[in-house]
Amino acid sequence: MSVNRSVDPVPTLAEPVAERAHTGPAIAIQVLERAMSLLDALAAQSEPVALKDLAQGTGLHASTAHRILNDLVIGRYVERVDNGLYRLGMRLLELGSLVKGRLNVREAAIDAMRALHKRTGQTVNLSIQQGDEIVYVERAWSERSGMQVVRAIGGRAPLHLTSTGKLFLSLFDGRQVRAYALRTGLAGNTRNSLTDLDRLEREINLVRRHGYARDNEELELGVRCMAAGIRDDAGRLVAGLSISAPAERLQDEWLRDLVETASQISAALGYEPGRMA
Repeated sequence: MSVNRSVDPVPTLAEPVAERAHTGPAIAIQVLERAMSLLDALAAQSEPVALKDLAQGTGLHASTAHRILNDLVIGRYVERVDNGLYRLGMRLLELGSLVKGRLNVREAAIDAMRALHKRTGQTVNLSIQQGDEIVYVERAWSERSGMQVVRAIGGRAPLHLTSTGKLFLSLFDGRQVRAYALRTGLAGNTRNSLTDLDRLEREINLVRRHGYARDNEELELGVRCMAAGIRDDAGRLVAGLSISAPAERLQDEWLRDLVETASQISAALGYEPGRMA
């Protein structure tokens, strides 16, 4: 692509590297910044946008915006539609799908889990739902932290006996909760286990109201847990983040940190508050 340097000294994205090299890194970065500003302007609009409006919205000269948009069209980052309007292109969707496919909840969670473990000194678990059970898929703990409750990765537990399981049960409607109770018989492990449907329903309502869940020695005597949900970019509950500790050591002060950590992991997965599945 030819460039009229007398009008605009900034090279376009499609300009050969050899021709661009003498302009220096500052100019190359500037054209990338301008391209990103155009993409951001397009992303802010739900309908195709005219060149004039894009130029005004980004502060670019119309000829500069036009040349950069042409390069973005060639790369399929932008699509030109009827009447000279522009919208985001399919290449961005393809790249976004690649990123999403490479990012899973364990990768997004592990650093935050380790940081939360360091602050609390207790085991931090990451669990997902499989059928009527939760499965522990990751944990953060340290032998140097003294007595801890350590769940085995791959271990399973019924939904109604665990804090994370109650998060998933809170998504069930009344009919689904009753069906779960019939399937499982609400078998208990301890004297604190919720083996009565009415008690379980009251507990689920508390989870819905507060947005977090607790296990008060219901899975194992002497062990208490608290859990907060992790959501993906579509607002779906995909995992639970929990702190497990000896009953006398679990501190309510950790709850805020737990919820904030779960929110950070959700944000890393693309979740935006207010978006629900």
